[in-house]
Amino acid sequence: MAKKQTKQTKKRKVRIDAVGEAHIGSSFNNIIISLTNNQGQVISWSSAGKMGFRGSKKNTPYAAQMAAEDCGRVALEAGLKKVKAYVKGPGNGRESAIRSLHNLGIEVIEIIDITPTPHNGCRAPKKRRV
Repeated sequence: MAKKQTKQTKKRKVRIDAVGEAHIGSSFNNIIISLTNNQGQVISWSSAGKMGFRGSKKNTPYAAQMAAEDCGRVALEAGLKKVKAYVKGPGNGRESAIRSLHNLGIEVIEIIDITPTPHNGCRAPKKRRV
């Protein structure tokens, strides 16, 4: 009977500098925060859904604050000191996530809005009737 070979994979080593990037994706349904180094390797991440919020509560400033605190605590222990914040999307928790990162002790150097905007691409969906 042949032996089963198990392939050992090395865990990827993430280099953590004092300066990194905070990517905040804020949609109408959820908010996702990733703290990365300058190469884009993720140091820590969190989302409102990961924090236990469900349904419409996921897109509140309080949920964004809780997610940012959870994410920032791990990165602060790893040695992250300053971040550039890249904000994307139209959701509610954009400012409160940045504010809670700053309150933890991570200095926000600059805030850059990278929300994708169409240069008159696809036709927009019909207007909602409530």
